[in-house]
Order: sequence, then C-alpha cells, then structure tokens
Amino acid sequence: MEIYFYNTLTKSKDKFKPINPKEIRIYSCGPTVYKDATIGNMRTNIFQDVLRRVLKYNGYNIKHAMNITDVGHLVSDADEGEDKMLKSAREENKTPLEIAEHYTKIFFEDLNALNVETPEIVCKATEHIKEMLEYVEKLVNNGYAYETSTAIYFDISKLDKYPILSNLDIEKQKAGARVDIDPEKKNPYDFALWIKAPENHLMKWDSPWGLSYPGWHIECSAMGQKYLGEQFDIHTGGIDLIPTHHENEIAQSKGRCGKIPANYWMHGEYLLINGGKMSKSLGNVYLVKDIKEKGYDPIVYKLFSYSSHYRNKLNFTWEGIDAASKSLERLRNSYQVNLNGKDELTPEDKEKLMQVEENFHKAINDDLNMPLAMSFVWETARFEKKNPEVAEMLAKFDTVLGIKIDEINSKDEDIPQEILDLVEQRKIARENKDWAKSDELRDLIAEKGYVVKDTKDGMSIDKK
Repeated sequence: MEIYFYNTLTKSKDKFKPINPKEIRIYSCGPTVYKDATIGNMRTNIFQDVLRRVLKYNGYNIKHAMNITDVGHLVSDADEGEDKMLKSAREENKTPLEIAEHYTKIFFEDLNALNVETPEIVCKATEHIKEMLEYVEKLVNNGYAYETSTAIYFDISKLDKYPILSNLDIEKQKAGARVDIDPEKKNPYDFALWIKAPENHLMKWDSPWGLSYPGWHIECSAMGQKYLGEQFDIHTGGIDLIPTHHENEIAQSKGRCGKIPANYWMHGEYLLINGGKMSKSLGNVYLVKDIKEKGYDPIVYKLFSYSSHYRNKLNFTWEGIDAASKSLERLRNSYQVNLNGKDELTPEDKEKLMQVEENFHKAINDDLNMPLAMSFVWETARFEKKNPEVAEMLAKFDTVLGIKIDEINSKDEDIPQEILDLVEQRKIARENKDWAKSDELRDLIAEKGYVVKDTKDGMSIDKK
C-alpha cells in the first residue's frame, strides 16, 4: 500500500519513495539536555515514534539516528548568548557533564514511560568532535566558510538558494537585521560553525583555530552523515526547527557535498496549554512526571495526542487527559473481553473486520492520520461479536499506537485478588449463561465493597 507524507521541502503531500526499500534511514533532532523535556517536546517524540511504527507496519526495516545535544546550543537560536549547558551547570552548581547525564537519563525514562521506541542510534555531540571538525574543515576548503576573530562562519552568499524550507525573504529583512553581534560577519544570516572559546569557557577542544567549541547546527550534519550517509530518507523535528536549525543543516550539507541531506522533511506542530502558549511565567510548563503525579498512566498522554494530526496544533487540558484516560481504560477492557470472547464470527463478520483493517492501514499511510485511524480502532473495539480474532486485530493496531492495549487497567491492580477472583468466576458464569450464579456473585462482590458494571466495552470494577 502506498504511503504519503507531507514534505516541508516541497510544501506538498508526496508519495514516499525510499532510497533503499530494504532499510529506511531517518534522522531526528533530539533534546538539548540542559533541563527537563516538556510534554510539548514529548509530542514531537510521539509523532516520530508513530512514523517509525507506521513504516514497520508497512514491512520496512528502520535505521534511525537521534542526537543528544550536550554542547553548542546557545541560549538564542542565533549566534548569541552562552551555551545552554553551561548556563544550566552554573545555575545548578554542577559540571556540564553532570547536567548532561542527569537530564539525558530523565529524557529516556520519559520516553520509556510513554512507550516511545528508542532509535537504533543515539549519538552525543561531545562524542563526535572529530567528525564535526572534519566537516567544518571541508566547508572551509570548499570555500563555504570564513574565519573571524570570534568564530568560523558559514557564508550563505555562496549558496544558490537560502533559505529552502521556510518562506523567509531574507533580502527584505537584511536592512533591519542585527549585525552588532559580530560586525565581522559578511552577512547578518551567516551562522557559526565553530566558536572560539573564551579563556574561562568550560567546554572547549583543540582545533585549527585554537581552543574552541562547535556551533549547534554542525552536530546534526556531521552525525547524520556519519551514521546515515550524505543522503537519507527522512529528517524529523519540531516546527520550531524549520527557520534556523534545519535551514542551516541543509546549507551545510550543500556546502560540503552539494546535496540536501534528506528527501523528506517532516515537522510536528506546537502543543498549546489551555489554548495558549506553554510558559514558565504562566506556570503551565508540564512534564511527564506531572501527568504521573496526577495519577494517570503516562500513556494516556500518548493516546490524547492522537486526537489531533501531528501537523495541527494540539490543545492540552487536564479535562482532555481525563477523557483520554477513560478511553484507554475502555480500549484495554475491550481487548480483554475479546481475548476471552466466545462469539462465533461469520464470514460476513470477518469481511467487515478486514475492511476496517484496510481502512486503518489507509489512514496511517495518509501522512500519519491518527485521528482517522483511531476511528477504526474504536470501530473494532466496539465490534458486536466478542472473539479473540478481534483482540488480535486490536493488538496489531497497537503496533502503531503503542498504548499497551493488552495491559490490565492500572485501576484493577489496586483491587484485592479476592475480588478479582470473584469477578473472574462471574465472567465464567455469564459465559455459561448461568444468570443466577452471575447475580449471586455480583451481590457478594457488592457486599465486599465493590461494584461490577457490564458495559458494551466490557466489565469495569470500582470501589464503592
């Protein structure tokens, strides 16, 4: 079945044509590990996870690289301010290495909590200084970079076109652009490849230009080339990376080898909080741990994210999270009910299920249309006949959803085993159409302080 992705490079939804059908190569911009990743950051990781899972669903093997930025990302996306790692190290009275290790660990714990797959290759900037230096030297030798007293800059005037991804008209903006940051720059939009370090700078390495450290953009170009080659299939990231980081990655690649590194550029939209921006000043910067502390399974946030297409803004509210929590409970209940279901499926039933599966497949292949795909997941969960084949289909869908649909609802884990045993006995009685026994067990469960409800999505157990 054909796959279509919206490509920021072409500004259109394009049919996916892999370079090598035996292995899809993807590069994703990972975190700058100077603070906790927010749920907004995690929305991008969820979108990238769905992309991986959809490609696998279609039978492809994946080679996916993601960087960890532990040096070179300044507090401004322009070439100004101090390194984010150093700023955080100073504020927390730790070394940059301690900061990087701490927040990298938390980042991967959050990914695990959301059941987001770890890419095959995770590469740290500080472990690839040699590759970055070689890349910069190549740009200098090719005539695309020049030295000032403070840095090595990329010369955008040498490119046939800049920018490529964004619709920025830099000619109109040059007159008002800030040039006071480094008056030695030939062009306000030239960007730093390598920065000469002040004497007291904590992170610096030997280079042909003295003790210095990398700019932010060079790491992704160098590591992408090392692990995926000069050209690979897909490059992903958040929409905020388009006008600076990804534009400059493309510029660097064109300067080094004359090629745009990825054929498809895919970007996830912003997460809103109660209709507005996430902001420290507003006190609405939420982390995965905040979702846990509210008593929710973090995977609820993953399911919540499927309510909006990855290219549309998603509005986070706690009411929305609560609704998603109930939805996750119903989906998991449906899986368990169908797993133990005894209804016979007719040829017509099986034909209906096959059509639903095809519709799901078409939806995910249409630029990862998860809201539409979820409608077919629900159609399956609410299928009139309860049968293990329905559970099997839900499990297959979950290879894309990644919501652990086969898990017993977390609420049930707090219910005493004695009650769970009585509920299981009641379920068997109902399957045998022994309604008197079923009622007797329901009353016994009620005497012990619990209520059993029979719904179209299965059985729920709640404390009185």
